[in-house]
Amino acid sequence: MPARLFCFVCLILLTGLRPAVAADQGESRPNILFLFADDQRPDTIHAWGNPNIQTPNIDQLVEQGFSFRNNYCFGSDSGAVCIPSRAMVNSGKSYMQIDHQLTGQTTLGQLLRTNGYDTFATGKWHNGKAAILRSFEHGENVFMGGMCDHTKVPLSDIRDGELISRGVKPNSFSSELFADAAVNYLNGRDGEKPFFAYVAFTAPHDPRNPPEKYREMYYSNPPSLPANFLTQHPFNNGSLVIRDEVLAPWPRPEDMVQRQLCEYYGLISNMDAQIGRILEALEKTPGGENTIIVYAADHGLAMGSHGLLGKQNLYEHSMKCPLIFSGPGIPQNKQSEALTYLYDIYPTLCDLVGVQPPEDLDGKDLSTVWKEDGKVRDAIFLSYQNAQRAIRAGDWKLIVYPPFNHQQLFNLANDPHEIMNLADDPQHANKVKRLTNALKKQQQQFGDELPLTVEKPRELAIDLTGHKRKPDSHQPQWIIDDYFDTDAE
Repeated sequence: MPARLFCFVCLILLTGLRPAVAADQGESRPNILFLFADDQRPDTIHAWGNPNIQTPNIDQLVEQGFSFRNNYCFGSDSGAVCIPSRAMVNSGKSYMQIDHQLTGQTTLGQLLRTNGYDTFATGKWHNGKAAILRSFEHGENVFMGGMCDHTKVPLSDIRDGELISRGVKPNSFSSELFADAAVNYLNGRDGEKPFFAYVAFTAPHDPRNPPEKYREMYYSNPPSLPANFLTQHPFNNGSLVIRDEVLAPWPRPEDMVQRQLCEYYGLISNMDAQIGRILEALEKTPGGENTIIVYAADHGLAMGSHGLLGKQNLYEHSMKCPLIFSGPGIPQNKQSEALTYLYDIYPTLCDLVGVQPPEDLDGKDLSTVWKEDGKVRDAIFLSYQNAQRAIRAGDWKLIVYPPFNHQQLFNLANDPHEIMNLADDPQHANKVKRLTNALKKQQQQFGDELPLTVEKPRELAIDLTGHKRKPDSHQPQWIIDDYFDTDAE
């Protein structure tokens, strides 16, 4: 091998870059803008078929990019589903392989940073100080936590390798603060290195207190209740009395759920407007056209579906979430029904920018889907604590509740809202058996040792009518005043 060629190969191996991307061609590598929502159901995008919500800027990303319509959060070992979800996104691994603080993991930001990217973060970071500092060189208006009043966000900046607390900015709103920081970063760039900008919104997570304009937008024309709305969940799923679920009493008042939907939609539309500001700034950035944009959310939310409000369940509305890629080389206005996870984002971005990912990732490179019109897996495995397990294979989905020895079987092609449980229908007994076996194989693959049945199952029947529970302190006052007994113990 000639000496010059040998040196070039050695350089590639040392930098972790693929042969197609030379180390001295940093300016030609795509930038990355990662827009990340919090608690957004997949059916809250106008361009994806919801006529009741206004999301013109997300719609633009749909039109200019590639949508994954069967994208899932893998699940959670915590009632705060966003913590493991964000850890999985930033590590490319299932939560069963990592801890919430990303200890010992090479994060996506860290990998890009060591491969010549200028890394920036704003918004929510729920996975520890050490992880964010090794991932991002710059940060403005960072929120180190899980949830807070959107008008009272405690802010920090990343400066010289330190996290500097700045307190709460008066007369501010979360989505606007994070967009301000992203715009400031984009406007101040010199273009010498490609960038990775991580913009993690806290919307539409509760408390649902959007700016008045966006609240009234939907109060005047409220969306319909979900097609699978119930006043109570029909059985005990192991997480019925938890923080998210006490945001309304039992049975669920229809008018209250609809009002919360108006506020939820208002938060999304306000966030969408801020995304528009960021995209406008990106267009004016040197090399802005050479930017891969990812839009996603950490999981979905029930918002009245199945009598639930939160994400502590394995129904489609809670575990599915948006995922859109747009940018150079990515097909426009296309979509796929391939089964994907959020943690596939990590290896996909690595492929798109020519950086070699760690070898032990659980995620798959999704660019093969649009390059080969294919799929990356045959089944989706879902888990929630030790209370629920599920598998989706094709159009069929089986949910198992081990503490109760209970099962649900749905045909998602005929019943996308998971209303008709077919598990006890004798003609589907073989389907249940095959899916149960497939579920056990998925458990083995991920190292999940939870038995799917127990010798002494808990009582399945439950009725929470009249259940006394103090309201969560983050709730809007109108909910506390109208629907809760504040003297309850």
